[in-house]
Amino acid sequence: MPKCISAVMEDLVTSNNSLMQQMVKDNYSWASTITSSLARKQSTVTPPAEVNTSLSVPVGTKAVLSCPLVLCTSILLTTWEIVLRDKLPCFRAFRGDTNETKGRNCTDERITWASRLDENPALQIDPVAITHDGYYRCQMVTPNGNFHRGYHLQVLVPPEVTLVQTENGTAVCKAVAGKPAAQISWTPEGDCVTEQKHHWGNDTVTIQSTCYWEGRHVLNVSCSVSHLTGNKSLSMELDQDAKTSAPLRILRIVPPIFIILVIVGSIWLLKISGCRKLKKTEHTSVFEEDEMQPYASYTEKNNPLYDTTNRVKMSKVLQSEVDGMSLHTVYVPEV
Repeated sequence: MPKCISAVMEDLVTSNNSLMQQMVKDNYSWASTITSSLARKQSTVTPPAEVNTSLSVPVGTKAVLSCPLVLCTSILLTTWEIVLRDKLPCFRAFRGDTNETKGRNCTDERITWASRLDENPALQIDPVAITHDGYYRCQMVTPNGNFHRGYHLQVLVPPEVTLVQTENGTAVCKAVAGKPAAQISWTPEGDCVTEQKHHWGNDTVTIQSTCYWEGRHVLNVSCSVSHLTGNKSLSMELDQDAKTSAPLRILRIVPPIFIILVIVGSIWLLKISGCRKLKKTEHTSVFEEDEMQPYASYTEKNNPLYDTTNRVKMSKVLQSEVDGMSLHTVYVPEV
């Protein structure tokens, strides 16, 4: 024990040796027993000191959390209390006189002691994950009193930044899944609407900013995202056709479509009209032929000219049939 420790404190430490042996059985009893014993006897010594600070650490990096600096005294017991969201509190303890460590409810292997505990009982997180958001508290028990230091650890997550132009001509800048929420600004400034979506599962936030420059001759725009992990800027050249308002685009599209429809409709009507005329002509020819057949039959029957012609035709037919049969007439003279 250093010389600066008074005789009263030496007697105090000696009286607590039996209590220190009991702490080996249960790491919770280490801190509670020494703290209560010292609290009854140190009314004239240094009062407890506690400091709470906020600490921001980027995800994927290494973080070292130190205990309060205690000079010219011995450290009897060091405990770390780790309170994370949706988890039971984790306790890590180090006993200085025996160099013994204990832990309870501590399952995260990324949280360990940083170095030699007799020199610096700091806590190390490597690598830092988004689940390490929480409160970390170091308590040191010394003959001169108890010293505390707490950390409100905030894990920083850089957002993923994108910039696109939609079909209606608006520009959309997104800062996806950042922690904390990012801030978006535009150059040049336009008519912008910003939306925020909170992801409760990992406490990240997505920011979306939609901008439009109606009535302005804007060729290039840039989106700037400000975040604790760093700033990022994206630029884009606007498509002038996409920037055209919806009514104007409709006016450009409708005439060609109308002309095409007129041409297709005209061709279809011409085809239908031609088919109808063809069918009507065929029907008229058949009808006229059917109407003429009774009259022709009547004319043949009652007209002598047709009758004479028919007779001549019949005689010729009979003569040809006789010739075809090669019939010969035999003359027999009378006796």
